[in-house]
Amino acid sequence: MYRLLSKSVVLLAMGLALASCSSSGKQQAKQDPFAGTGSPHYSGKGPVPWGGGRYHVGKPYKVAGRSYEPKEQPNYDKKGMASWYGEAFNRRKTSNGEWFDMTRLTAAHPTLPLPSYAKVTNLENGREVVVRLNDRGPFVGTRIIDLSKRSAEALDFKHKGKAEVRVQYIGRAPLNDDGSHLMAMNKELDRGTPVRKMIAAADRRKGKAPASEVAAVTSQPKKKTAPPQPKLETASYQAEPEAGQAPGSEVTFFVQIGSFSDGENAARARDRFASVWPVQFIELSGASGAVYRVRLGPIASVADAETALIDAQSAGYGDARMIRNEAVQAALD
Repeated sequence: MYRLLSKSVVLLAMGLALASCSSSGKQQAKQDPFAGTGSPHYSGKGPVPWGGGRYHVGKPYKVAGRSYEPKEQPNYDKKGMASWYGEAFNRRKTSNGEWFDMTRLTAAHPTLPLPSYAKVTNLENGREVVVRLNDRGPFVGTRIIDLSKRSAEALDFKHKGKAEVRVQYIGRAPLNDDGSHLMAMNKELDRGTPVRKMIAAADRRKGKAPASEVAAVTSQPKKKTAPPQPKLETASYQAEPEAGQAPGSEVTFFVQIGSFSDGENAARARDRFASVWPVQFIELSGASGAVYRVRLGPIASVADAETALIDAQSAGYGDARMIRNEAVQAALD
């Protein structure tokens, strides 16, 4: 990470020849100058911070005998091979000063502006995702993009290591996004919003839901003193049933973010998603006090639920899971 050019071209070329971003391990981190002492490691506890870098294009440079010219490329649309990188670079600083987290939807590109958004489509299976470009690379062969481990999972090629993809530049990404704008971008992708209109659409939706939709999440959670009676709040819209559903039945999906003993942590998780997805905040009484459960939903389609799951995991909630809920009304009361 923090892909600074080494003073020794020979050592740099050796490191690049030995390292492949789609493999992991401590040995790679020692051999590859991009993952070594030239790239600071985040020493704090918990998830690395979001954003915090700088807008960066950079000057032309050369790696292992190959020249690269970073520049604004609003019409960038190319097909080629993608790889992925993970453990050896995890929690290290990127080329524009952010911290790399392999569980988030990010990627490295050799010439596009940083940070920016790109739509990546796996041409082998049709899967697509919007990623945040915040690093330089790859510098191996003819690969055109290096995706984070999570991005490779979203495109379903992590186990293969490489895949043929299409990369479409969308535009500049917010400098200090906490992950919510990236989620909104992927929601626009799911809606079928054209690439050139995605950022404007995400800007309109992010944090600007009608007051009636977010009223349920404005107050801080409080502990119950009464006997255990679950309290449930739903923020944002109510999902519509899927077309073609059998009369008398309702199938919906939820993505469970987690259960929290700390009400403030639960509220932060709830508020992060409230402008993008319907959010349920459930307060339960446990043996040691109140427990707060946060989940996204109800969501009408499995495709939307899968997108919500990707959003949750890319926001750092790695244990998030999808739940199918089916309720069948009795024909007679």
